[in-house]
Amino acid sequence: MPIQGTVVKSTGNWYQVSAGNKIYPSRIIGKFRLGDKLLTNPVAVGDKVLIELESDGHGIIKTIFSRSNYITRQSPRQRHQLHLLAANVDQAIVVVTLVQPNLKQGFIDRFILMTEPQNIPCSVVVNKCDLFGPEEEEQYQALKQLYESIGYPVMNTSATMGTGIDDLKKHLRDKITFIGGQSGVGKSTLINAIQPGLDLRTTEISDYTGKGTHTTTFAEMHSLDFGGKIIDTPGIKTLSFNNLEPMDVAHNFREFFTVAQDCRYGDCLHRDEPGCAVKKALDEGRVHPLRYANYCAILEEIEDQNYWERHKEM
Repeated sequence: MPIQGTVVKSTGNWYQVSAGNKIYPSRIIGKFRLGDKLLTNPVAVGDKVLIELESDGHGIIKTIFSRSNYITRQSPRQRHQLHLLAANVDQAIVVVTLVQPNLKQGFIDRFILMTEPQNIPCSVVVNKCDLFGPEEEEQYQALKQLYESIGYPVMNTSATMGTGIDDLKKHLRDKITFIGGQSGVGKSTLINAIQPGLDLRTTEISDYTGKGTHTTTFAEMHSLDFGGKIIDTPGIKTLSFNNLEPMDVAHNFREFFTVAQDCRYGDCLHRDEPGCAVKKALDEGRVHPLRYANYCAILEEIEDQNYWERHKEM
């Protein structure tokens, strides 16, 4: 008899499917696509699936039910394919640090660009606030003002000191939350502070590189004692977007999209076009220059990638 369950862990070739009080190691047969894109992994943590049991008690995933949403990234190893990170989530959190390692603000905008097309609410958590000096505190306040002004909540935490953990728990309660970040930001330590007993493996920052190493190997869903679930993922080094066209990027920088209603041309990409309302807003300080610089960098990257793809086919 088929069994309906939820994928709670993805290990590449095998998936753990939770149904009732049991976990069924399961696999999938065949290739699946997401639209016209080939997936490196056809099933994500959070997927609702139907499995059939084999004689050894292992499951075969026969059906992947319709998703309310999903989060994908360009595969870091196979640039023509997408890697499915999570499905059916209520919200997402990107964890960053200002020091140890230093902030890469562009990563925040790239992370948001993964969630915005699916209308998944996203928040920014700045960890390791116990290391803040006056300069970092000023930087944090500027970051908070920037992102909260365009609708992305920002909070600071210290996983080691317990600062901000109660507020973060309130934010997570009774929701399914996708949590991601670059290696070394203390994501595993933060999750251990949120849910004692998980004992996720953690590591120290390298004194030589100033970077962390990956401690989470596979995506996994964890239940929270106070209500809700979190989907933890391996540390992300870079984010690229072979699944987006330049206009998709323009539409998903939300403050640009709002202002762009006044652009002279409907297909304006907000660079050198005459009558661009976004460029005017940038000059007037209504669009932040950091967001604009990151937007232009992503556009250029996508256009370069598309250029080489076209010429490779000729």
